[in-house]
Amino acid sequence: MYDVDDTIVGIASAPGGAIRGVVRLSGPNVVACLQRCFLHATDELDQVPQSRVIEGKLRLDPPLAALPGALYLWPTAQSYTRQPSAEFHTIGSPPLLDAAVAAFCRSGVRLAQPGEFTMRAFLAGRLDLPQAEAVLGVIDAQSRDELDIALGQLAGGLSAPLNQLRNEMLELLAHLEAGLDFVEEDIEFISMPQLVGALQAASTEVGRLATQLTGRVQTESETRVALTGWPNVGKSSLFNALIDGRPAIVSDVAGTTRDYLAARMPIDGHEVVLIDTAGVDSAEVGMAVAVQRMTDDQSSRAQLQLFCVDVTRPLNDWERRWLGQYDRSRALLVLTKCDAPRASDLHHAAIETSSQSGLGLADLKNAVSNRLTNSTWGQSVVPSTAARCRASLQAAAKALETAHATASAQAGEELVAAEIRHALDQLGTVVGTVYTDDILDKIFSRFCIGK
Repeated sequence: MYDVDDTIVGIASAPGGAIRGVVRLSGPNVVACLQRCFLHATDELDQVPQSRVIEGKLRLDPPLAALPGALYLWPTAQSYTRQPSAEFHTIGSPPLLDAAVAAFCRSGVRLAQPGEFTMRAFLAGRLDLPQAEAVLGVIDAQSRDELDIALGQLAGGLSAPLNQLRNEMLELLAHLEAGLDFVEEDIEFISMPQLVGALQAASTEVGRLATQLTGRVQTESETRVALTGWPNVGKSSLFNALIDGRPAIVSDVAGTTRDYLAARMPIDGHEVVLIDTAGVDSAEVGMAVAVQRMTDDQSSRAQLQLFCVDVTRPLNDWERRWLGQYDRSRALLVLTKCDAPRASDLHHAAIETSSQSGLGLADLKNAVSNRLTNSTWGQSVVPSTAARCRASLQAAAKALETAHATASAQAGEELVAAEIRHALDQLGTVVGTVYTDDILDKIFSRFCIGK
């Protein structure tokens, strides 16, 4: 673990040249360091009572001249890290910024480790672990959706419901343990129906959060929508029509798409990755086996499937089996070739489309937007948080399920209390009230030095 009593320095601005660069410092000896190397015409820095901006120059090693810049000083615990802190803003030249860091290090500070500033903010209570991970999510965001997810998590979108749930569980545990302490007295701190109801509600909520996070653990963070179905039902034509282009080969020969194609598709201010998969074929021989596996992989990784059915022919046996067991929360049924004479015997609700005439394309995009709005957008978290927290939330949900079953069977309040304690420990791991050095090292080592 890092020593939080050290005074640290690091470049906080992005790599490369820019009009402005930022060097950040934090620690108990920030002011003493600045007094040795920062030249200015104002009062003594140790007499500055509150945050302020001071123009001056940083003394560099010869032959470099003193570097002009603006010093943003937080001499008290009102900073990001709740330590005396400063930022030196100057010309964003990488060699000059490196020279500035070297000057500060010669004045008695050390180079920060990756993520050390954010880790100090976490240890000081400025951020919890999900919010700290959201800082990295903001930095790494590659799209507006990813940025919105990270900003929502940074604002407490995940932490707030978990902290509320922890507080409710702590209150419930307090009532239970008070009852156990006064078991000889005729005092009821919480009735059994109240206990059972509270445990059921908590178990449901934690289970919902665990399911939500499980859905976000992927190798990529984009929202993916996959076109699936039997070969030659018109998936590639629909793919081309939806993205207003023609990257997919279209042919009357079944199985023309032997790989998968991907393209970005804007919908209602969001952006999804639309996947054109190879048709599913029951005759899995030779190369078809590998193609089938690739199709299954793309379909399973998608947040939403668009299952395409050719309106010009009856359903085949494979399509009937699929329709009898598909997950309605993760799929939409789409009728293709609806500008041609209809021969399909599909009796399910479906969106009618035609790639040739454009029929139903707007309706299909609206349906995709509505489905994703209710299931993914606005409810997701930074993928690294999902990966870290999934097991803990699943364990908490399991403990609360056991507590609920135990309370319902009136099998002993001591056993119920033990399961609640276990659930609280798991929730504490998620929000950071329970942590180990290994967990912190794993999280903060992925940051750059100045963050």
